[in-house]
Amino acid sequence: MSKFIQVPLAEITGLNIDSRIKVDVFADNTHPFIPKKDSNHVFSKELVRNLNAFLKKPGHDALYITGPTGSGKTSGVLQYAARLNWPVQQIACHGRMEFDDLVGFHRLVSSSPGEAPSMQFVYGPLAIAMREGQILLLNEFDLVDPAEMAGLNDVLEGRPLVIVQNGGEIIHPHPMFRVVVTGNSAGQGDATGLYQGVMTQNLATLDRFRFVEVPYLDEEIEVSILKKVVSALPEDLLHKMVKIANLIRKQFIGEDSSSNLSVTMSTRTLVRWATLTQDFRGAENAMKLGLEHALLLRTPAAEREAIEQIARDVFGPIWK
Repeated sequence: MSKFIQVPLAEITGLNIDSRIKVDVFADNTHPFIPKKDSNHVFSKELVRNLNAFLKKPGHDALYITGPTGSGKTSGVLQYAARLNWPVQQIACHGRMEFDDLVGFHRLVSSSPGEAPSMQFVYGPLAIAMREGQILLLNEFDLVDPAEMAGLNDVLEGRPLVIVQNGGEIIHPHPMFRVVVTGNSAGQGDATGLYQGVMTQNLATLDRFRFVEVPYLDEEIEVSILKKVVSALPEDLLHKMVKIANLIRKQFIGEDSSSNLSVTMSTRTLVRWATLTQDFRGAENAMKLGLEHALLLRTPAAEREAIEQIARDVFGPIWK
């Protein structure tokens, strides 16, 4: 994983930027932990700039990407890593996760089916990423017990990982080892009450991160995503769908005080709505049916009516 080729950044991201700007891409594109490319992914220029700066020269920092649910935090990292052929060790964090889950543990392992198992040490995603020069991606980082994640502090400082469980084995960080985490909060807890389980993280741990905020995508970018996914729908309808999504988001994050919504429309939900609308286009009101399946049926009744009113206001008479 040490050989590189230089490729124009504009070529691998599709962004309208100077073609002279080049990035290092791993020559080996066969590693099983390289994320799968999504040809429909549309990159944010700001996120690419921040990712490129961090991956190229992290110093002794890790990267904390924060933003509302469904804004593209995780997909942005995975899709950029996919273009760089950079393997990723990805794990979804939760309240019961322990630091040892990242390091590794002993378990009974059979070398082949039918053979008697023996106790072996199985390396966790942190140990593998450190040893092989991969990206460790921790999603929903703010759900983890801060006392457990304090175990990362020495690793984030660039010190070796000592695996006591495996006889004191020492793993020195590979030069290409990187740590990226995502969270709906910036580690300071959730003052909005919208994200259940979010915890305030240890200040000493947070001090080892540089922070990037990822907002929802611009309207034109989201429309371009929808055009790739649902080519049968007219563009003016897609613009109205994105407008509705943004109105819902404003009420979700409190920018619109006319109503407070406990649900939002992420880009993935927006894509789901458009896809279902195209699939149900023979129905009497395919847009409404698609919205019900994509969002409304998991929304509290009072808020459901508020969202439908937004749709009626935007679509007018065609929304039955």
